Amino acid sequence: MSINVYSEVKELKRVLLHRPGLELENMEPDLLEELLFEDIPYLKKAQQEHDYFADVLRTNGIHVEYITDLLSTALSKDEIKKEFINEYLQLSEVKNKYILDALKDYLLSFDTKNMINKIVSGIRINEFKLKKETFSTKVRMNKQFYLLPLPNLYFQRDPIAFVGIGIVINKMRTKARRRESLFMKYVIKYNRDFKNTPVYYDMNNHFAIEGGDILILTDKVLAIGISQRTEPEAVEILAKKLFFETDESFETILAINIPKKRAYMHLDTIFTMVDTDKFLAHSKLESSLLVYVIKKGDKDLEVIEEKTSLEKILQKYLNNGEVKILKCGGEDEIAAKREQWNDGSNVLAIKPGVVIAYDRNYVTNTLLRENGINVIEIPSSELSRGRGGPRCMSMPMNRG
Repeated sequence: MSINVYSEVKELKRVLLHRPGLELENMEPDLLEELLFEDIPYLKKAQQEHDYFADVLRTNGIHVEYITDLLSTALSKDEIKKEFINEYLQLSEVKNKYILDALKDYLLSFDTKNMINKIVSGIRINEFKLKKETFSTKVRMNKQFYLLPLPNLYFQRDPIAFVGIGIVINKMRTKARRRESLFMKYVIKYNRDFKNTPVYYDMNNHFAIEGGDILILTDKVLAIGISQRTEPEAVEILAKKLFFETDESFETILAINIPKKRAYMHLDTIFTMVDTDKFLAHSKLESSLLVYVIKKGDKDLEVIEEKTSLEKILQKYLNNGEVKILKCGGEDEIAAKREQWNDGSNVLAIKPGVVIAYDRNYVTNTLLRENGINVIEIPSSELSRGRGGPRCMSMPMNRG
């Protein structure tokens, strides 16, 4: 059960997922922007696609874990369950005392598994009546939900990141996703299978960082995006922790400063590793990057700015003169834009040169095959509506 992640492409042995549930059906058009969606996936089809994805992983010998199952085990005792509910409602910013007390009673009326499902799916105003109504409760209840759903939870890459033998519990940038990191915080704290896992970053830190910005290129080199969702201060805190306070083998962090907009949301939406010497990237990536190289100094971090191409930077720090970057959508500008929109750059390597990709990105998938990459396609008509690909949906826990 130990955590061991020192690569993006070594054989994947154990992975964390979340099967989408009723949280998708608790979205409505008026909530889409707040919940970071541009469309509403059809739940039945999304679940079928996600189950296909999980089955592909299992067929390839990968052990699949689900975050809600791990959390259910962690919340085995009533006092831990109450502690979790209190912290979850605090993060949800439930300020009205009457509503807060009612929500606690309502959630505690369920068994642990159903309580977790209820938290994920969201709690509508019409699910129960308050014992006491006041002016403030009437105002607060003039909406659809006591607790908003967590539709982004099926993107398990972002709330946490397993790095080396430890974990980064992320401070999520947006209010819509901030509660998601709490799940693994309690798993690490109370699930006995994870009790010795060191924590390299905690969600209580002030600065935001998200797992989609963390790529473990080798046991020596990390790439971390400075993005719309990850702040440079968080990268600095993590670098100091890894270099000065752990026995981890990492020697270099490539801090890649990318445009702060939704099209470049996380580093892994525009750049993923598909083999020991091959990468897949947004067709316009090279023109919009600034790369800082962070290393351990005698007493502090040493930072230099690299001004050459990303390909040359990767060749230099990976000690690999054969590095090749393939463009999402190839040379066809329209295909590149279309497939980038559908997460063509966001593939999951399950072993060197073998990746899982959305079937709809056929131009990119053909290009990968032409360059010696084995592409396993999965259906994606509904999952892709959430703007995240196979890498976004998965968090490796062990690679060997």
